[in-house]
Amino acid sequence: MAPLLTLIGRSVAFLVAPKGAEQVELTTPWQAVAEAGGTPRLVSTRAGLVQAFKHLERADTFPVDDVVGDADPAHYDALVLPGGVANPDHLRMDGGAVGFVRALCEAGRPVAVICHGAWTLVEADVVRGRTLTSWPSIRTDLVNAGARWVDEEVHVCRDGPGVLVSSRKPADLPAFVDTFVTEFTHARASGVTPPWPTAHAPDPSRHAPGKGAGRAA
Repeated sequence: MAPLLTLIGRSVAFLVAPKGAEQVELTTPWQAVAEAGGTPRLVSTRAGLVQAFKHLERADTFPVDDVVGDADPAHYDALVLPGGVANPDHLRMDGGAVGFVRALCEAGRPVAVICHGAWTLVEADVVRGRTLTSWPSIRTDLVNAGARWVDEEVHVCRDGPGVLVSSRKPADLPAFVDTFVTEFTHARASGVTPPWPTAHAPDPSRHAPGKGAGRAA
């Protein structure tokens, strides 16, 4: 049976650094968005290719659709933040990336974050008063930033402008993708009854869902 298309007309930003994203935490959610009828787009801090990793080993490369410094947050209906240790550590040092995340969160766009990806949310100061989970090593950072941390496979927090879906690690991906696709489908911006209007007519991504441009040398 063909999958039910629930995100038709919605553009979902996948924000990653030029190097360091955990590949499975990028490709599995990407495929889920595409199968649900949404348009995933790869956003990074510079044009060209991003280098994904499988733990500490180089994996595939993926072409960037939009450079965060030039991207308008209003052109995206939702945000996914993959993990990988080096990935959010780079993003949190980039003012454009931090501002992009903050703008989407403050606008009430739904956000899904996994593993170390929540570090960027800390830098954007958008976890205060929110409840979420993550890779255990960044628990203290989240708590110090005003969040409540829970050890759960997936957690949905609605105590803020927009829904926040979080998971701990790659093993949580099945629950993570099922939950955030459902939440993205029913998400609402402040004062708007779902299904809320899409930000714009989404452009197609430069690469096929779940497939890299090639193996790194």
